[in-house]
Amino acid sequence: MFVLGEDIAQYGGVFKVTKGLRDAFGDRVRDTPISEQTLTAMAVTAAMTGTRPVLEIMYADFMPLTLDALVNQASVYGYLWGDQVELPFVLRTQGGGGLGTGAQHAKSLDSFVAHIPGLKVVAPVTPADARGLLLAAIQDPAPVVVLEHKLLYNTRGEVPDGGAPVEIGRARVARPGRDVSLIATSRMVLEAEAAADRLAESGIEAEVIDLRTLRPLDVAAITASVAKTHHAVVINEDWGFCGYAAELSATIMDHAFDDLDAPVERVATRDMPIPYAQPLEDAVIPNAARIVHAALRALA
Repeated sequence: MFVLGEDIAQYGGVFKVTKGLRDAFGDRVRDTPISEQTLTAMAVTAAMTGTRPVLEIMYADFMPLTLDALVNQASVYGYLWGDQVELPFVLRTQGGGGLGTGAQHAKSLDSFVAHIPGLKVVAPVTPADARGLLLAAIQDPAPVVVLEHKLLYNTRGEVPDGGAPVEIGRARVARPGRDVSLIATSRMVLEAEAAADRLAESGIEAEVIDLRTLRPLDVAAITASVAKTHHAVVINEDWGFCGYAAELSATIMDHAFDDLDAPVERVATRDMPIPYAQPLEDAVIPNAARIVHAALRALA
């Protein structure tokens, strides 16, 4: 196994995720030139030839540069060669707004990678899941994209000593409820929990589902929640049009239509570039207030 990426060795990564790894593991932690397309193709080839590369793409905004290697190499080589080759390759990147980093450093491009058959995509929220899902991704024989959120890096929480990997493809109930299902990804789980607190003040019990994995999707967990609450709100920080929230909404309609008492509500980033100014950024990105409003519409 080795780790590679831009500024990840001597500098320790732009968010210090890899700080100290160079001192501990030497040349297995490698700084690279700025060439995301080349780096991804290198990682795919390295995985094919017997190593387990973990590639960091500095910002999710740069993920479009990796798509040729993901779409035409990583996701299809096992199929093309009849599973004669394994691709234990992890791509880590961070996205999301909230720090005033502007239109080129604050995107959530979840639907870009979740759209591709042959890739697994995880998005941890808690520190325990950040560790457990990354460990599972590294051990997986297939390519896995790990979507991290810049506002979650300082989150504190219990991480079990010697904890086992967290199963890829298994959602968790972050908060049980009976009236409406708030189905969220990444940092939006925290916003959904904050919305659930506000709804509780009005006697509404919201269930919060942390998907944890965007692909493969835990459809059973979603349908079980909707069967109980009969109302659904999907929350994702990707753009609304053709975004991941649209897929979640369609999935609920496909698998749980008979259990719904109202249309699925969607809460997503507004269809525009992410503004730099904080008040404008706050108005564009989903938040607890918008989730509360969507839940009340669903329940009306």
